[in-house]
Amino acid sequence: MTVIQLNAAADNSAVSAQNTSQTVAQELPETLLNAIQEAQAAGLSYAGGVLPEEAWKLFVGGQAHLIDVRTAEERKFVGHVPNTLHIAWQTGPALIKNPRFLRELENKLPKDAAILFLCRSGKRSAAAATAATNAGFTRVFNVREGFEGDLDERQQRGAVSGWRQRGLPWVQD
Repeated sequence: MTVIQLNAAADNSAVSAQNTSQTVAQELPETLLNAIQEAQAAGLSYAGGVLPEEAWKLFVGGQAHLIDVRTAEERKFVGHVPNTLHIAWQTGPALIKNPRFLRELENKLPKDAAILFLCRSGKRSAAAATAATNAGFTRVFNVREGFEGDLDERQQRGAVSGWRQRGLPWVQD
């Protein structure tokens, strides 16, 4: 089993980065390998980010797990991607960090699984990806733009970018 160290501070050598890329090349799809390279260049602490369309292809192709980290209320009232796992990053009306997040993640997936985190805009999922990476998960990715996307000129989500705006599958309870 190859353990990928993605912390920029821990991997300063070009030779080490090249060896890591060669080792995982057989194990990860090209989309994720590209995300890893971009993340390393940007100094991200987690494996990287993918666009919603890429995340959908990886998920339906069985190449990655998609975990929605939004609150249960967001999933219910705003909508969610069908057949995804749910582990809230934050809970309650005050959006307190879920103290069981990492334990729940460890109970659902192995630490070497390819994991895509999805939230409303990509910010909470990036924080969740950082926490999971720090806890020893080695292939954690953020779905950029999130489910609802960026704010538009009226300070509203859903029209500029994101999972729903791109026309990808979703359901609402």
